Amino acid sequence: MTQDELKQAVARAAIDYVVDGEIIGVGTGSTANFFIDELARIKDRIKGTVASSEATAARLRGHGIPVFDLNEVESMAVYIDGADEIDAQGAMIKGGGAALTREKIVASVSKKFVCIADGSKLVDTLGKFPLPVEVIPMARAVVMRKLALLGGQPKLRLKPGTDQPFITDNGGELIDVAGLSITDPVALEEEINQITGVIAVGLFAKAGADVCLLGTAEGVKTLSL
Repeated sequence: MTQDELKQAVARAAIDYVVDGEIIGVGTGSTANFFIDELARIKDRIKGTVASSEATAARLRGHGIPVFDLNEVESMAVYIDGADEIDAQGAMIKGGGAALTREKIVASVSKKFVCIADGSKLVDTLGKFPLPVEVIPMARAVVMRKLALLGGQPKLRLKPGTDQPFITDNGGELIDVAGLSITDPVALEEEINQITGVIAVGLFAKAGADVCLLGTAEGVKTLSL
């Protein structure tokens, strides 16, 4: 099976976690896009959604799925999103799609986090995928110096094809930290969160996934975390 076929399989499986009559939190990225397309088939069964990015909101609305502002919502039954890496304890690296801060906020309001990913995203130790950190633009240099002291190689994310910083939906910039071997994701998440100028770090460890649906050649495997 191709990677897209694996993503489509887990997106389809995630529909089983959608709660009828409720508002559903929806993530950002290629796997989340497959889920949105599947959600469109049953859109009449849900009250609506909360999107973790402007791109996700646009795709949802394109399917005629209502999108609520999070400030209008007290709780959500489930948040469904992909991951760049996930370990056996449910800790994740997220933010390859540049929506880590809003993803973390929406996930925090949801009763359950369902991660959907192809099997290659399951790792023993997080860190092969560069860790995204969203920062206030004026703090970029000082945050990069402090991240380097943690043993990584920080690099500013640029707009594709330019030498200009990539700007998030929040007006922040992104630093991608390569070369980490994250043996204690909770401790590292807390440490980076304490760096002045950091908006959010793409480690989802203190509040990781509750369930992970992994697409494999043998079918969708469910990890209860």
